[in-house]
Amino acid sequence: MDIHRCRFVQYPPQAINSVAFTHSSLPSTSAGKKYLQKHVQVRLAIGRANGDIEIWNPANGVWHQELVIPGGEDRSVDGLVWVTDPDEEMTDGKIIYGKSRLFSIGYSNEITEWDLEKARAKVHASGQHGDIWCLGVQPLPNKATVNTSRKLVAGTADGNLVLYSIEDGDLKFEKSLIRTPSKKVKFVSITFQNRNVVVVGCSNSTICAYDIRNGELVRQMSLGADLSGGPKSIIVWAVKCLPNGDIVSGDSTGQVRIYDGKTYTQAQRIQSHSQDVLSLAVASDGSKIFSGGMDRKTSVFIQVPGQNRRWSKKYHRRYHTHDVKAMASFEGKGMSVLVSGGPDGNPVVMPLRMAGNENHRTLPNLPQASAVESAPKARFMLSWWGNEVRLWHLPSPAQQILHDASATQNFTSQSLRKNRKLLAKILVRGESHISSATISEDGKLLAAATSTDIKVFQLNYATGQPLEIKKIDLDTSGQGASKVQIAPNKQWISWVEDGSKVMIAKVQPTEDGSYTISSPSKLARLRRQISKNLLLGGLGNYNRNITQLTFSPNSKMLAAADLAGYMDTWVLRVPGDAPLTNGTTTAHHSDDEASSDDSSSDESSSESSADPNAERWTRSPNARLLPKLSSVPVVLSFSPRDDYSLLVVTIQKQVLVFSALQGVLSEWSRRNTYPKLPERFRITRDVMKGVVWQGERIWLWGVSSLFMLDLSRDLEFAEGATVVKGKKDRSKKRKRVDGSGAGGKMEEREVIGPQVVKKMVQGEDGETRWEEMELDGEDDWASTAGGSEFEDDEEEGGELMKLRQGEEEHEEEEGANGTVAVAEKDKKARWWFTYQFRPILGVVGLGEEESEIAVVERPVEADGGKERYFGEGEWER
Repeated sequence: MDIHRCRFVQYPPQAINSVAFTHSSLPSTSAGKKYLQKHVQVRLAIGRANGDIEIWNPANGVWHQELVIPGGEDRSVDGLVWVTDPDEEMTDGKIIYGKSRLFSIGYSNEITEWDLEKARAKVHASGQHGDIWCLGVQPLPNKATVNTSRKLVAGTADGNLVLYSIEDGDLKFEKSLIRTPSKKVKFVSITFQNRNVVVVGCSNSTICAYDIRNGELVRQMSLGADLSGGPKSIIVWAVKCLPNGDIVSGDSTGQVRIYDGKTYTQAQRIQSHSQDVLSLAVASDGSKIFSGGMDRKTSVFIQVPGQNRRWSKKYHRRYHTHDVKAMASFEGKGMSVLVSGGPDGNPVVMPLRMAGNENHRTLPNLPQASAVESAPKARFMLSWWGNEVRLWHLPSPAQQILHDASATQNFTSQSLRKNRKLLAKILVRGESHISSATISEDGKLLAAATSTDIKVFQLNYATGQPLEIKKIDLDTSGQGASKVQIAPNKQWISWVEDGSKVMIAKVQPTEDGSYTISSPSKLARLRRQISKNLLLGGLGNYNRNITQLTFSPNSKMLAAADLAGYMDTWVLRVPGDAPLTNGTTTAHHSDDEASSDDSSSDESSSESSADPNAERWTRSPNARLLPKLSSVPVVLSFSPRDDYSLLVVTIQKQVLVFSALQGVLSEWSRRNTYPKLPERFRITRDVMKGVVWQGERIWLWGVSSLFMLDLSRDLEFAEGATVVKGKKDRSKKRKRVDGSGAGGKMEEREVIGPQVVKKMVQGEDGETRWEEMELDGEDDWASTAGGSEFEDDEEEGGELMKLRQGEEEHEEEEGANGTVAVAEKDKKARWWFTYQFRPILGVVGLGEEESEIAVVERPVEADGGKERYFGEGEWER
């Protein structure tokens, strides 16, 4: 496989302005109350400077970016707040977990609520006040019910404190609570001390506590004057409250201050940063305080043993390359983490309870969905960012470049630059940024989708001539798409509308050489049996969002997969052609009779076409036989062999190949179970993002890794993996990621602080000696960690295990002595991997022979970056 290493594609990282978890903590499972944590949908929302909102699933330390809601021109997300309702018990004893709603601000006078099921804004609300700089939600009382009312409280740039009502699923301005006499005072940060008292950090060296019931000032705390030579006023950038009511603030002097929650007097002041403190976070039990500053430091504070309400700085680290602007914490489900972000664009996950004993982890700033596509036959490469689409041409194969350089003995960087040509920059006009783009295999059709529209273009290119671009009309009735695909034969275009609706339209050539697109039709999805308590609570139907959409190589089958792990397939019925059955028995009821997700029939559905002689898409006869995946699929692709083999890769590193027509696992997948996958592949923390086929080989790639697996040959068992006759292979059981959800555990020499603590004791013989002390909490943490949502995915009775019928017997026959025989080695590699390329924006195929790929990297240094603070004695490496 020849590899083009490309670093010329633009994709600048966007600053993180806000991070927020749906829950700050979850109660642990106990024998008295069985709290099914795996059904609670914990998500992390990240708001960026370009208006993008990202939804991440912690997934027990996997950290999968599930959804990106694109921003738009002159948009910014500067604050995020989740509002989660209390749990409700149904009459049958099942629990409806509290519904979660997401709100944002963006330095305007509007508050926006987001519809995650449709991946777009749901409602906007504003009032007669200035720009909103901070936003908080009223906490629930101890005995809350679903009818308990709550308010949003916003602080503005003109010194107003305003209330917004969120009752009955609505969002509207209610009243202005506080108006300061001077409009020069800005409310910068906000938090709640209890249900009725809100604490606001101001720009005039004060912290104010207000009673939201009547607007009275409870207490005003003065910070005094700034340091010598500094500005007159101190800005309180961040405020938080501890569980005992004490108030913590971070300000422009670099100090963290703690105030007594009863007397509102300053109890302690710690000079923790050399520049402004921009963000704060606290542990749910109040045992730790975290601060992030403009000096790039993340500091950890702990309570001084034996001294009531006294704090000391434990340590600090520089995890970011720029300011630490936002922080949020979560504890529960076997996880205890702190997530921070700033202008460098990379979310950083740090251990919270195990701070100092585990490593941090830096998440990528690149999207989970690839922002690069290719037209292999035309050797085009497509990239997009913001509202701009760029089309590149790579005319010469890698081997030809090397051959020419060898012949002339003159190989320079100029030789590589000549092999790329920017053919066009296409600006897609609209209110929002591009969510998805695609190009046909021959480079003749290009489509780009936003949240409000889909643009389709016809491309005509001849060597030496300028590229001709012609727009093709597509009627989407004002609806955009989150994903768009063009069939390999250019006769169909499909997209995902409103997050979960699959649409398709016919592309027809005209006599003058152009194209027209017919009215779109909706493809009906299978109705799934989902518990009512899950649909009514949490994030509702959010998990039915489709993230994967792909055509078969012959354009006669379409497959889609959603966040819940359900797969749907449709086949093209052409009059006069035999149906695609692949010699299998079809399902009991026909496609047209099968129920869909819609409660009412859809007149525009492709399955109910009025013309019986027209081509139409119908549900695949055996679509119901495809099992529900145990975790989220991140790769969905058909084999290029035209046998309808469907490859699926999940966030658990499952590699599954299905016969899409039969609805069963392939023989390769039955033989090559999870334990046989290479250990390097199973232990990597990378979430796979895409695949490129090379015959029977697949090239899987993540943000920092590239793996090759040969699907034509069986893999060997990993070292130590055995199958004992009569016993179940426990190595198949998926285990959660080691640690508390951030990086792995530190080696003993890396642990922050003393590794061995000794005390002098007096023995029974009267002699004194030193004995090692056990660290408190570490063993308890291991025992109280919540259950993993991935532990029972292949337990007996699971859907995937049912498809592996006869597998165990086959393994036992091979291994008469209790072990599986390993095939003899030969010269052809079964698998291969590299971490040489990073960070990877995309990997695409080039050429018609499946022998070339382009690896598009996006190094941080290539994007320059904003100016940042340099401390004394610091310099760029």
